[in-house]
Amino acid sequence: MMNMTFIRKLPIPMEIKKEYPLTPELAKVREHQCGETKKIFTGESDKFLLVIGPCSADNEDSVIEYITRLRTVQDKVSDKIVIIPRIYTGKPRTTGDGYKGMLHQPNPKENPDLLNGIIAIRDLHMRALREAGFACADEMLYPENHRYLDDLLAYVAVGARSSEDQHHRMTSSGLDIPVGMKNPTSGDLSVMMNSVTAAQHPHAFIYRGWEVRSEGNPLAHAILRGYVDEKGHSYPNYHYEDLIKMTELYAERDLKNPAVIVDTNHSNSGKKYLEQIRIAKEVMSSRRQSGDVKRLVKGLMIESYLEDGAQKIGEGVFGKSITDPCLGWKKTERLIFDIADTL
Repeated sequence: MMNMTFIRKLPIPMEIKKEYPLTPELAKVREHQCGETKKIFTGESDKFLLVIGPCSADNEDSVIEYITRLRTVQDKVSDKIVIIPRIYTGKPRTTGDGYKGMLHQPNPKENPDLLNGIIAIRDLHMRALREAGFACADEMLYPENHRYLDDLLAYVAVGARSSEDQHHRMTSSGLDIPVGMKNPTSGDLSVMMNSVTAAQHPHAFIYRGWEVRSEGNPLAHAILRGYVDEKGHSYPNYHYEDLIKMTELYAERDLKNPAVIVDTNHSNSGKKYLEQIRIAKEVMSSRRQSGDVKRLVKGLMIESYLEDGAQKIGEGVFGKSITDPCLGWKKTERLIFDIADTL
């Protein structure tokens, strides 16, 4: 016997999509953004990508307020930058304890409710499309849940704790949008490159009770997020020498569309969120120093919200992270314009 309680059978993705459908008009908005994003990874566009937003999407209204502000900035830098807002609806937990994201708890102060969580995350991504014209990014924390959102997203990230997992890799191989594979928390770049390789290749596997065959995803790529040693100390991997190393690792493998996204937070900043500004500018400087680095580094991943820092659940500050600390809006806006000025 299993030591778990079966609470209720959840609707399959097709049923949720039928009840909360994507309109043809919004599908065109998403298609346009996906097209812009794909061209960055194939090299058809020399625009720079910013995957930017809260550590976790904890409150629908504050996330939409943030994304609406991003739209104003995007319109001003559209000749140089493509912005994909982060709407991360599942939160990985190192020990398994704590707030696990909107999918689990639509209201962080209430008990988990997975059915309402599925509805809430779909509604949030649809609001971003409808009210701000953005198809967004989400982390594929649970591969089997991806189809609840797969018609809405423009970008998917596979986290440091998931990039070595076979199911994440194979599911990524069946997606038709860019998928970023983070280096594991240990910093082993071969694990990350193996993930990219696996995601670019076709596979046959079981998915949601079906036997499926994937075609391989040529837009799978690497995300550098720093690493932690055996004593728990954080170390960066965004410096010029690290980026040169990545050009060499890609050259050793027969991979399509070589690309790196640099995560400016997590172990790259030691979770000192204000360091993201300096790190972003250093990466931009490295791109100017080397044509190979410029071609390889397609963008940045930045954790940003309306207010600086983080708060505990229940403190009630609108637009302030309840997970990892984030850059506030004024610093974010300034940073985006500064990045645009260097391109």
